[in-house]
Amino acid sequence: MTEALNSALTPALVDEALNELQTIHDWLRWGVSQLNNADIYFGHGTDNSWDEAGILLASCLHLNRVTDNILPTRMTSSEARAYCELLEARIERRVPAAYLTHHAYFCGLSFYVDERVLVPRSPIGELIQGRFVSWFADQAPQRILDLCTGSGCIAIACAKQFPEAEVDAVDISEDALDVAIHNIEMHGLEHQVVPILSDGYEALAGMTYDLIVTNPPYVDEEDMADLPAEFHHEPELGLASGADGLELTRRILAGAAAQLNEGGWLICEVGNSMAALDQLYPELPLQWLEFAQGGHGVFAISKADLVAHQALFN
Repeated sequence: MTEALNSALTPALVDEALNELQTIHDWLRWGVSQLNNADIYFGHGTDNSWDEAGILLASCLHLNRVTDNILPTRMTSSEARAYCELLEARIERRVPAAYLTHHAYFCGLSFYVDERVLVPRSPIGELIQGRFVSWFADQAPQRILDLCTGSGCIAIACAKQFPEAEVDAVDISEDALDVAIHNIEMHGLEHQVVPILSDGYEALAGMTYDLIVTNPPYVDEEDMADLPAEFHHEPELGLASGADGLELTRRILAGAAAQLNEGGWLICEVGNSMAALDQLYPELPLQWLEFAQGGHGVFAISKADLVAHQALFN
């Protein structure tokens, strides 16, 4: 009980800050101290209290980020109070900063997010920025499917990297698609990125792609029970995938060959469920990928290998 009280952003602490802090640098430092004292979990776009506090502060100042040149300047009292309110929600209710600001970055692009979608953070972003060169060095993909699109971040980032490609953004959640549509329109990609409501491939009969990219739900029951509080603000539909975390991945693998063009590839993230997937399909030649910017649990597999091992999925 003592620890909980010590980590709370109390009215007395807020009043003290409002009376004594002056510059934006003062407020940034104070916010970092409050976050450190609260021992919150980072993992939704930042990995440290300085960046997290900076995101919240920038939102209150209506800036993209807090830069060195503004640190010596001062905030208004209304801006300071708004910052305290965001910090309180971050600390007391463990709401990820991206949901508090309704803003996240992926592949250097800005996205609107709220609790209808996961906060963008997939290592697949590194592959997109590299234009999937390991698989499409000679010919860029012309038809791309982002399965389980959520906020639409992967589909939109792919469209930006491949402006000649047609991109379909598929999700089972109408709420998630509403967010994706907002982001598609925000980036002016209505002519290139098509949102589709579908349970997996069900609404995609007869449609084929050069590349299927997917970050499906992949958290198993054990890990779901142990997730930090911040993750419980995200939609469970975007996280949980059965006892072994592979409920949807099995369906994705089973149906991928029929949705891929000759020479096509499936790239899929399964996170910590990678060991379970290898155990489930030991004969399947999955290419597990490494990332310079961090991340794991992403595999690539060709249409040819999926066809050759289709019996595994029957």
